[in-house]
Amino acid sequence: MTLPDDPALVRVLAADGSFAPSPAAEPYLEVIDALADADLEQFYRDMAVSRAFDRQATNLQRQGQLALWPPSFGQEAAQVGSARAARAQDHIFPSYREHVVCTIRGVDPVDIIRMMRGLTHGGWDPADPANGNTRPYTLVLGSHTLHATGFGMGLVFDGRTGTGDAAVDEAVMVYYGDGASSQGDVHEAMVFAASYRVPQVFFLQNNQWAISVPVATQSRTPLHLRAAGYMPSVLVDGNDVLASYAVTKVALDQARSGAGPHAIEAMTYRMGAHTTSDDPTKYRTSDEEQTWTARDPLVRMRAFLTARGASEALFADIDAEAQAVADDVRTRTNALGTIPAESMFAHVYSDPHPLVAEQREWLAAYEASFEEGAS
Repeated sequence: MTLPDDPALVRVLAADGSFAPSPAAEPYLEVIDALADADLEQFYRDMAVSRAFDRQATNLQRQGQLALWPPSFGQEAAQVGSARAARAQDHIFPSYREHVVCTIRGVDPVDIIRMMRGLTHGGWDPADPANGNTRPYTLVLGSHTLHATGFGMGLVFDGRTGTGDAAVDEAVMVYYGDGASSQGDVHEAMVFAASYRVPQVFFLQNNQWAISVPVATQSRTPLHLRAAGYMPSVLVDGNDVLASYAVTKVALDQARSGAGPHAIEAMTYRMGAHTTSDDPTKYRTSDEEQTWTARDPLVRMRAFLTARGASEALFADIDAEAQAVADDVRTRTNALGTIPAESMFAHVYSDPHPLVAEQREWLAAYEASFEEGAS
């Protein structure tokens, strides 16, 4: 397994929370210096609330309220830093574990729950401005990178990027994992993104495991070097929210300005299971998990804020907010109920389809056959 000690690694905070930029981080320090105390506190707040939501959702699945849940425990810094670096006009294409990315952009966390409960085909309406240009989750690994690149090509063709107006120019950011990086779709997306100078950031969260397959088996070279064959590529400490923010902001700004696509590999770790149907004790060692526990992104950022003078009252307020969000999610999840079986026929095709109509009629007749007095 590749450990986060590569000389190319951009890191701002050491594992103990001290400000200790790596040599590769030097070009990004100006971005960090521009952050206000409120920004730094918001980063920690986002991560803490996300972790509380994630734990609550995991518990709900264990109690039979959800069909499945993909935990994001351990990956909060990569997601929060990158999401906070995006601008309102940017377009986000998540995979299926980017819970805090979506909520930062405006998606209701219960809409994520609804999808994992099986109550909706997509979870939320990507055209609704309240959802911050966030596309639905994609469980087919890597396929959404093609969608993101295609959308970005549309931005180029329509002249919606590269004008030099930062308030108007749009960019695309797509999230995927180390396992998906081995999919052909990802590489095809990178080819077209590079060819058409698409304003896109490919954000790879390397959480070290593609379910039970380690990165060492997936690739004999660092994953960020795969992308470097197509576009500028940066390796960042994904458990350092400041580094994740700075690297992503620079990459998005450059992509948005007309410089073409950029790639980021965020070195992080999936502390939980791949999904709630997975048992990581079958393929991971306790020593490995403890090594990464020492790099916990929340512990790191809290230590940094404490050293800067943050009060215990601040952390108590954040903990209370996180608990309130988790409690609200539980309450609203328990009130969701079910959906009628007929809903399975909705949104299959954009236009009416005779086969779907036939199936709907058959189901209605079948259900009616159980009514009292039916022959």
